[in-house]
Amino acid sequence: MKSQARSIAVNLARACLSAAATLLLAFAAGPVAAQSGATYIGEKACINCHGQENRHFGETLHAKIFRMNPKNEAERQVCEACHGPGSLHAKNTADKNLIIGFTKRWNTPVETQNGQCLNCHSGGNRLHWPGSVHSTNKLGCADCHNPMEKISATSLEARQSISETCYQCHQQQRAEFRKRSHMPVPEGKMSCVDCHNPHGTPTKPLLKADSVNEVCYTCHAERRGPFVWEHAPVRENCLNCHTPHGSNHDKLLVSARPLLCQQCHDPRGFHPATFYNASGTAQAALAGGAAGPRVIGRSCQNCHSQIHGSNHPAGTRFQR
Repeated sequence: MKSQARSIAVNLARACLSAAATLLLAFAAGPVAAQSGATYIGEKACINCHGQENRHFGETLHAKIFRMNPKNEAERQVCEACHGPGSLHAKNTADKNLIIGFTKRWNTPVETQNGQCLNCHSGGNRLHWPGSVHSTNKLGCADCHNPMEKISATSLEARQSISETCYQCHQQQRAEFRKRSHMPVPEGKMSCVDCHNPHGTPTKPLLKADSVNEVCYTCHAERRGPFVWEHAPVRENCLNCHTPHGSNHDKLLVSARPLLCQQCHDPRGFHPATFYNASGTAQAALAGGAAGPRVIGRSCQNCHSQIHGSNHPAGTRFQR
């Protein structure tokens, strides 16, 4: 087992180093056009052909910084700060190898595109971009961001919001947020980046903390504990009982109570009753049966209310 774990760690380290080396090579190589002897021609020459793009670009944060308060010589070039020197492109606009493009149709390598962005936007929450799942799947910065037009309120997103941008690829999560019980993402009270860092993290799946529970505790601090009486599956992982995005069951539960509890707790060992089923529901009572108090309402939590943990001396069964 030790040798297997060591082998996995070595392979992971090699993958990360390979991804980092790719980015470093992109930085060192510089723009494609610069290697072919192109020179800067200035923003006015670009606007002569790209008037429509200029009208949209003028509203963005990049335009205001590059034109009004550039930090270095590269930013003073405005358009060519990102696209590279444009003299050869101006002479032969049909050759896509003479300038860096940020669209799928332009066919500039993703590593080159991202290298241009990371020249300014490296570090910070992008520290773990090399080797991240988005990087290894050849996702370009321009797939999520649109630096040429102010579509979103913040971060130059490709769509109107962070969540809508993520939904371009994550259709399953979009559907889960439409379920009866869900995180308040569609309502705009939170977004995907409250739990995930799309630019890369050391944890899966791009969590902003060391574990699922640590992410949940940022909002649900009352569940953190420590408790005198701890519930083992709760301490292990919140996802043992809850789904992270949405569920058709109450409280984002993975299944309805008491079926959820019965996945671990056999009623024959505790309650002197048969296996709880539909015969004890409120619907069965309408048909002439008897509603079981262990099935209706909050089911098991009618009695075991402190199911996440209890600090009461008599709370061994989470009843207080």
